[in-house]
Amino acid sequence: MSEPILTIVVPCFNEEDVLPDTISQLQNLLASMTARQLVSDKSKILFVDDGSKDRTWQIIHKESLKNEWVTGLKLSRNAGHQNALLAGLFTAKNVSDCVVSIDADLQDDIAVIGVFVEKYREGFDVVYGVRRKRESDSFFKRSTAEGFYKFMNKLGVDLIYNHADFRLMSKRAVQELERFEEVNLFLRGIVPLIGLSSAKVHYDRKERMAGETKYPLKKMLAFAFDGITSFSVTPIRFVLFVGILSFVISFLFGCYFFILKFSGNTTTGWTSLITSIWLIGGLQLIAIGLIGEYIGKIYKESKRRPKYIIDLDSYSLPMSLHLKNKERADDDTFSLDFRDLPETN
Repeated sequence: MSEPILTIVVPCFNEEDVLPDTISQLQNLLASMTARQLVSDKSKILFVDDGSKDRTWQIIHKESLKNEWVTGLKLSRNAGHQNALLAGLFTAKNVSDCVVSIDADLQDDIAVIGVFVEKYREGFDVVYGVRRKRESDSFFKRSTAEGFYKFMNKLGVDLIYNHADFRLMSKRAVQELERFEEVNLFLRGIVPLIGLSSAKVHYDRKERMAGETKYPLKKMLAFAFDGITSFSVTPIRFVLFVGILSFVISFLFGCYFFILKFSGNTTTGWTSLITSIWLIGGLQLIAIGLIGEYIGKIYKESKRRPKYIIDLDSYSLPMSLHLKNKERADDDTFSLDFRDLPETN
């Protein structure tokens, strides 16, 4: 089997603090893998700028002009991590045999990318990076994350336990992924649905090199809730069950108080009345809100808006012109044209 062309896709949002070190580590990795004849010397690193407000894009496009390993893609606005990741995957598949996705902070161990490729060469279309343990996480983050995976599995969602977005996908797997057209994306749940041959590689996650996490508690909760409502109708069925249970209990209490009335043992009181009103009212609001969340997702899907828009300036010139015009490295709208590379079979 000839050496596969590998593209490492790195979504970036305000990552100027970590990018120089990230570029250095990843290019050294590719150079080492090429020397070992594990991957082709046509392999690349594709950085996807997800509408950053700092110098992220300037660093990417200047590096692409002088570094043969580095290419860049710029989105017109912040589309979110999952959409930026998709933009990189779908762009890279045209010129790659396999694609690895990894976050810019390199907390995921890049040393196991070589193992990913070995698994790919054994015939696996998807290779998942799975964390061995979460000792570096706080107790709150560890318990909530592990609880989320268990809860999703209880709902019938096929998630890979302790796996995020560090994975290898073959060209075929990415092509199949492209057929999933929903707007509400939760890649950790979608990729297992592809159903192609897969393997797991365990690794230990490192501390972040610099900068701040792009997933604070608020975003983590929103991401988790989006994953739940995107893949399961169990919450709505649970609300239906609670509604039926509430009705049955209310009916039984009604019968009980009706008997008390005729036996002359009725006890009047506002506490029980107000409590029941607030309880039922709260359940109704929860039910309406949950149903509204699903309706909102249907509304978003019905509009069929694009998941992301690539800034035309980020690939406005062909590759040959880029190589002849390195003196334009200070032009913020200049970058390497990833699409002009020869397409693989």
